[in-house]
Amino acid sequence: MALPFLPGFSRNKNLGKEKFHKSQHFDYSNGVPLLVGCEKPGIGGELLPGQKIRPKYSIYPRGAGGDVPSWVAFDKQVLCFEAYFTEAVPEKREETYRIRKCKILFYLEDDTIQVVEPEYKNSGIPQGTLIRRHRIPLPPPDDDQFYNVYHFNINQQMELYSRTFTVTNCDPFTRSFLTKLGVRFNAPASIPEDPYSSLREQMQQSMKPLRPYERRDVLKQFLEHDRNVLRFHCLWDDSNSAFGEPHELTLHYFLADDTVEIREVIRPNSGRDPMPKFLHRSKLPKNALLPKRQPGEVTDRTVLNVFGPTGHGGRYILDSLKTGALQQEFYKDCDLAIGRKINVWGRGVLICDCDNFTKEYYRSKYDIQDFTPVQYKVPPAPEPPRPVPPYNGFGSEEDSLCSCQGLLPKPPQKDFRKLLEKDRHGLESNILRFRAKMVTIDPIDRERAFVISFYLCDDTIVVFEPPQRNSGVLGGKFLERRRVKKPGQELFKSEMSSYFSAQDLYVGAVLNLNNQLFRLEDADDFALSYMEQHAEEFPKANVGTILSKLRSASEEKQAEIRRFLTLSDPANTGFIPYESFRGLLLGMECGLSEHEVMTLGRCFSARQRSELDVGMMLAMAQHYLRKNHFEKFPEMTRSFVYEDRQRTGRLSTKQTRTIWKAFQLPLPEDLIRALLNKFTEGEEIDYHALLTGLNWRENPASPVLPDDALKLLAASPLSNPILVAQSPLNYAAFLNELYWNPGEV
Repeated sequence: MALPFLPGFSRNKNLGKEKFHKSQHFDYSNGVPLLVGCEKPGIGGELLPGQKIRPKYSIYPRGAGGDVPSWVAFDKQVLCFEAYFTEAVPEKREETYRIRKCKILFYLEDDTIQVVEPEYKNSGIPQGTLIRRHRIPLPPPDDDQFYNVYHFNINQQMELYSRTFTVTNCDPFTRSFLTKLGVRFNAPASIPEDPYSSLREQMQQSMKPLRPYERRDVLKQFLEHDRNVLRFHCLWDDSNSAFGEPHELTLHYFLADDTVEIREVIRPNSGRDPMPKFLHRSKLPKNALLPKRQPGEVTDRTVLNVFGPTGHGGRYILDSLKTGALQQEFYKDCDLAIGRKINVWGRGVLICDCDNFTKEYYRSKYDIQDFTPVQYKVPPAPEPPRPVPPYNGFGSEEDSLCSCQGLLPKPPQKDFRKLLEKDRHGLESNILRFRAKMVTIDPIDRERAFVISFYLCDDTIVVFEPPQRNSGVLGGKFLERRRVKKPGQELFKSEMSSYFSAQDLYVGAVLNLNNQLFRLEDADDFALSYMEQHAEEFPKANVGTILSKLRSASEEKQAEIRRFLTLSDPANTGFIPYESFRGLLLGMECGLSEHEVMTLGRCFSARQRSELDVGMMLAMAQHYLRKNHFEKFPEMTRSFVYEDRQRTGRLSTKQTRTIWKAFQLPLPEDLIRALLNKFTEGEEIDYHALLTGLNWRENPASPVLPDDALKLLAASPLSNPILVAQSPLNYAAFLNELYWNPGEV
């Protein structure tokens, strides 16, 4: 029973609602307010009392389909119907109407329709798309609505823009889709016969001869194999004839028309005239003993008789039995194989090898896998040695050798790759400098000090003597920059002389430079560091090799080393002076040189350095950047952000160096290394903080005073290295590396 219409007894209709939008029912048209939304629903999409809205699109009712929109659910899904329409032809006597077949495509995503007529050869009618894709309205009086999916069925007529189409059939997808929607299909209809099309087919059939002539269709072979050529390497042995010899040939087989071309390989200085072709391109017969035929004599068919006038209107009878045809076999691609001999007009040619394209062709077509070549080339005779005349003393040995290698003398070739790799780059000079003294009995010359510089870019040596006050010897250049030969070599000889290399220079070595002996007593920090960084090139600076020598010593010497190191440290601190360690290793006669002992001292020394001030380093860097007018900080920041693909604000040291090198950052190498070491956390750098500290425009630092610059240079580990002799040596780490971890070198 209905509740009384009293407060508290009536149900609230808005319970459970979520949408309360209103439709726009009124609008202005030409400045006049009108009711334009008569078919729009009320509040929240609910229909007004007595209102019925017809759907405009073929969509499922609310709650029956999926939540995705129609343009996603029905994307690329099209209903295809076969149809035809009749077109009247009032101006022709041959036909009064024409049946035109077409296809109607219905797109489910937006209810659009497209009508397409297939193109027919020589129809004379513009065909293709008859109606472009769009929504088509229903015929009057329902022209305010559009066709949807429920208007389609087979064996019915549809009026599209005053043209009546008869739907005859549909594809399987369309039938399945409409069946699932509940559409009951009609029986398929047949397309009536077009009288003019039937007349055209009869005319085409009447034009075909009842007894067609034989035709060889070579167009397909030409289109498929044009420019495809099989190449074979062949040999024609003509040694049995007078003045004969083996001939190397190259056989080309053209797949486009089965023709063969042969060219002869003529070596330089062979004494034979260069001929353009050994065999002109033509079909190669297998039986070359048949006589030559005149042009027109070889035919496929023979004319037996001719009736009537010559030309148009005449008739002739052909020989159907082909009694006049000449049966001759020609070489095909199946007849060519490695190791097979073919007959080239009476000459036996042996196929010895082929190229990769030919192998792949036979592998794919004939499934041939064995392509073992036939050895047909005589191994070349070894070239006779070219004796080099001995050096005559004029110019350098390299220059004299180049004058013997050709009629036109050329300058000796330099090693430009080594020059580019080892040339000076920034503060890295790539020059090994050693302090040396003469090895002589003269007391005056014994006290003279020299600086020997070895240039890694071209293996040249310069000897310079620094001037000393009250020494009685004028300082200056003692030896010009040049390559120095090793002693004990003959001057006038055919072989090239050997010169001093970088591996021959080390602390403790004795060099004979132009019959003057020098002993290398010390080296600068760059030379020692360079040798340690390239330990694979310098065995004297390889810690692993040095420790291996000590491990190979006798047990008595090893026990003596441990005993001496223990007694040298009575307080058991783990450190001893370097001089004691040096005297021990040199006095033990373990086969170690001064340079090797110095390498061990540099490796196990306890070097204490003062901590670098970050603010002072950034101030020094801003001083260099301001002095060189460097202001490309925004561009550099964009480059860092571009390389930071993960947007973490960090980059590796290698990437930072690469970007700075691209922008040509005008900073010394030691300052760059110090900045990178200071801002490195783990293996990455916070480039935002680093670029902010370098930007002297936005974050200017206090000016650098000369005293601050000297302090920075004094604290830098690259500019002022601490001497090994002044640093205590950690002999505990040395013993641990020597005896406890012999495998880790």
